[in-house]
Amino acid sequence: MHNHHKAIFVDTFRCVGCHACETACKAENGVPPGPKWIQVMEVESKVAGEWKIHWKPMACMHCGSPACMKVCPTKAISKREEDGIVLVNKDLCIGCVECFRACPFGAPQIGEDLRMQKCTLCIHRTSTGGIPACVQNCPSEAMYYGTLQELSKLIRKKYTVRSMGRIAAVVNPTLRRDFFMP
Repeated sequence: MHNHHKAIFVDTFRCVGCHACETACKAENGVPPGPKWIQVMEVESKVAGEWKIHWKPMACMHCGSPACMKVCPTKAISKREEDGIVLVNKDLCIGCVECFRACPFGAPQIGEDLRMQKCTLCIHRTSTGGIPACVQNCPSEAMYYGTLQELSKLIRKKYTVRSMGRIAAVVNPTLRRDFFMP
């Protein structure tokens, strides 16, 4: 995987499960009812003896070595070298669903035409310097778009600040937690 490849990072601490990303994606890309190019998953987990609900927006990960691309018998799935975006050529897709079976994230969606469709990272926007509709419309600012290098730097900075906030709160419990939370 190359540092210039593009991706979306979701800060699950900020996601509130509003589904605005799903709605924005469908509206922007004309996705009909049924398929979801991004889907907000609800995850329940026990934290310190208490049940919590977290949300995780899931879309195509535009993998470094896409399993869906490897199993496609017609080579309908390709990965762009310049930005790492994985695309499907619907004219070549025969609807065999091998891509769906191979993808560990469930990203390939089968439309009414029985052909695969999935997140394109809003290539019509991003190829001209814009950002994906899901990122632009996230009201809690939980989604970020950029190169892998940019996102890696952002993640290191965010989690260093978050860890410092937890340490400071233990040392001085009167500090506001949100002071350190980006």
